[in-house]
Order: sequence, then C-alpha cells, then structure tokens
Amino acid sequence: MQLNNQPAPSPFAQTYFHGTKANLKPGSLIEAGYNSNFGQRKNAAYIFLTATLDAAIWGAELALGEGPERIYLVEPTGPIENDPDLTDRKFPGNPTQSYRSKHPFRVVGEVTNWQSHPKEQVAAMKEGLDRLKAQDINSLND
Repeated sequence: MQLNNQPAPSPFAQTYFHGTKANLKPGSLIEAGYNSNFGQRKNAAYIFLTATLDAAIWGAELALGEGPERIYLVEPTGPIENDPDLTDRKFPGNPTQSYRSKHPFRVVGEVTNWQSHPKEQVAAMKEGLDRLKAQDINSLND
C-alpha cells in the first residue's frame, strides 16, 4: 500500500558472501592483488563473491592457508560481473550466482553457523583442481 504518493519500500538488498581463510573484521576491505587459490596462483586481478551460501562454503574450503575457514557477508564497492570460470565453463546462466570484481568488497558481517561439505567431497574437488593444474588448464581469471 502506498500513502501520499510515496514509493513503496524496496525489498531487502541482495546478500553476497565471500569464503576465505582470512581473519577479517566488519569494515575491512577485501581487495584484489593477493595470491589466487586457483590457476597459476599468481596475484589475482579479481576478487570473488557469491549470492549463494553453498558457493561461499566452497570458497572457504578451497582457500589456501592454514587458518580456519570463514564466510563473510560483503557488499561490493563497485561493479561486479559474472565469474567466467563458472558461468562460461561449468554452469551456463550462473546458477551458482558467482561474481567477480576489481573493486573491493566491504565486510559487513560473518556467517558463523554453516555446514561444511563432506570431507570426501572436498578432497575430490581439490584433486580435480590439482588435475587441471597438472594439465596446464588455467583459470579465465588469471
């Protein structure tokens, strides 16, 4: 219902997640330029976010490093675009709602209650990524 010709309230803003092993606080910026978790593992030109918790869990589980896996709620500070590794190669149409950007993401919170994938499934995914690397199949994001 609208009163006094005022626009109706907009729905909730899109929620985005970022999975990592970095220890961040609300207000922190996640920026490009750090070693990538995939491909040639060089300094990444992009950073990644997703609108699905499942894809963020994968990001945390596959992240390099020794720290605990973490999932942050983030907001982009600039334009985002589809992640071509997923949308062009594996999941046309972007059902994983995975995106990339050269602009930082601001951490607005942390998801602390989430369920990991089964250890066997994570191991199989890591083995698959190792096979791609051994075959010199690189990320479109490198």
